[in-house]
Amino acid sequence: MNLRIWLAIGVAALGWGTSGVAQRAALAEGIPPVALVAVRSLMATVLLIVMIGLAGRSLPTTRQAWKLGAVMGLLNLSVPFVTMAIALQFASAGFVGLIIALIPLVTAGFAHLLLPDEPLHGAKTIGLLAGLGGVLVLLLSGDSGIGTGGRPLLAASLSFTGVVAISFAGIYAKRHQTSYDPMVLTGLQFAFGFVIITAFMVVYEGMPPPVSPWGWFLLLYLTVPGSVMPFLLFYWVLQRTTTTMASLTAYVVPLIALLSGIVILDERLEFGIAIGGALIMVGVVLINRADRRIRESPVVV
Repeated sequence: MNLRIWLAIGVAALGWGTSGVAQRAALAEGIPPVALVAVRSLMATVLLIVMIGLAGRSLPTTRQAWKLGAVMGLLNLSVPFVTMAIALQFASAGFVGLIIALIPLVTAGFAHLLLPDEPLHGAKTIGLLAGLGGVLVLLLSGDSGIGTGGRPLLAASLSFTGVVAISFAGIYAKRHQTSYDPMVLTGLQFAFGFVIITAFMVVYEGMPPPVSPWGWFLLLYLTVPGSVMPFLLFYWVLQRTTTTMASLTAYVVPLIALLSGIVILDERLEFGIAIGGALIMVGVVLINRADRRIRESPVVV
């Protein structure tokens, strides 16, 4: 891969990696988890509409493009945003970040089943097993990174649901890689996601309470560097390399989440998290190396 793709992956990972810490800080401000992601999605939608207009882009006219936006809004945004925001009530940002690191492994499994040019064999299989072993260690250790108030099994289950949704969404987007503009798709994704999340919020939480000035700052951070920028870069990368390589944003996300949680929120690096996280990262490294050997030529768009 060229330097631009690596930079895009790094910047996207930085935004997503620090968003867990920002979300936990917002939860501490009294913002309910689903309301948090609903407002975040609304702000991102408005920003993207402005960006699309300023860039002279137009909304798609084909049914296929709108279907893609709806599918991504559900699987790549609504499901993971909601499940992971709720999970952050029961575990540290580092813990949730390590579950997110499974994205390349789960993506590789889906790619093997659904994409004929991305088979799962050799080191990829070993990497997948190592990652799953890491999750098992996390669950058996009982460590959550936030002490006695944590519920690691619930947090892991919620987070893994989001991982599965994201992984399948990446495969779906890859199969339609020539049919979308990254900025427009991101806008459609957030618009559909906002509608879905808001409907769920009304049923699950009711209307949100007033938000403090610091809470609004955190929401703004989650909107721009934590949402819009990473998604734009992810779709840009996805059009130029394989799905497994594009999902390597998750390779750096857990490290950033873990370190930023420890430094900013005084989260704990517990033994189970360290060992389980190491196994997960070994799995991701194996997936990465195997994909380098067999990956297809970059797509030129």
